[in-house]
Amino acid sequence: MKFDVLGIEAFVSVAEQGSFSRAASHLNVSQTAISHRLRKLEQSLDLQLFNRTTRRVTLTEAGADLFPKARALMGDFEQQLSLVRTRHRDKTEELAFACMPTIAVHILAPVFKEFRRREPDAHVRLFDKSATEIGETVSSGRAEFGIAILAANRWNLTAEPLFSDDYVCICPKNHAFVGRSSVSWADLVDIPLVRSTPSIANRIILDAALGARAERYRWDFEVQHTMTALMLVQAGLALALVPRLSSRQLPKGLAVIDLRGPRITRTVGLLRRRNEQPSRLARQFQDALRQHFHA
Repeated sequence: MKFDVLGIEAFVSVAEQGSFSRAASHLNVSQTAISHRLRKLEQSLDLQLFNRTTRRVTLTEAGADLFPKARALMGDFEQQLSLVRTRHRDKTEELAFACMPTIAVHILAPVFKEFRRREPDAHVRLFDKSATEIGETVSSGRAEFGIAILAANRWNLTAEPLFSDDYVCICPKNHAFVGRSSVSWADLVDIPLVRSTPSIANRIILDAALGARAERYRWDFEVQHTMTALMLVQAGLALALVPRLSSRQLPKGLAVIDLRGPRITRTVGLLRRRNEQPSRLARQFQDALRQHFHA
């Protein structure tokens, strides 16, 4: 037997209101519609639910037995519909995306300002993730898109380049390199250096670009975070090789020098799930992001 929502709704309303006309007015339908719905419900149950006279409507024994159950059923049904409606209405007003912390710190503030101007009521959930974690976060659906280093990505993701970021050398301001327009990788042989641990995307990019030559250098330190690398440079213990973006707002006493021979770059861009249309909020944020780089 099918669950007759309209029939049960009509039955509960007539039982509560005490008449077909008041029930019809309460549900904003015609009295004929109420009678039709009740007749279908009674036929499906093969039971008479009301005693009908010209003056009043009363519940039969079967109707009285059904009434509390039907009212509870309709109440629970309406509550569940309300929960689903609220959950998914709120979700359409929430933007969830993933971004590498260094990109978020140095780039996203003006993008957020423009996005807030366009969508003042939107809620934003930002997943601060490493480049290697962002693909999984987007692929799993926890984030609608990601801003990360573009490399070999998952089959179900598409990539859109946003900007290229070259690697630079960070040294103390009193170092012999300061004053030069650039240094080459050959200049760095036998100089203490700090690099990222193998699982970090920046390390993967440098290792791939240098190949076997990477073993020629003195990697005295391995760290996970750029700020730790800069601390070691500030202490005069090593030089750091980091993306130019990470060299913005350096701590006091540090200098940036271009790195050549070879010049190594990384490409940062958007990662999205393949064949999936972005939500309205995602379109607005991504437009603001592109506008920032093309301004």
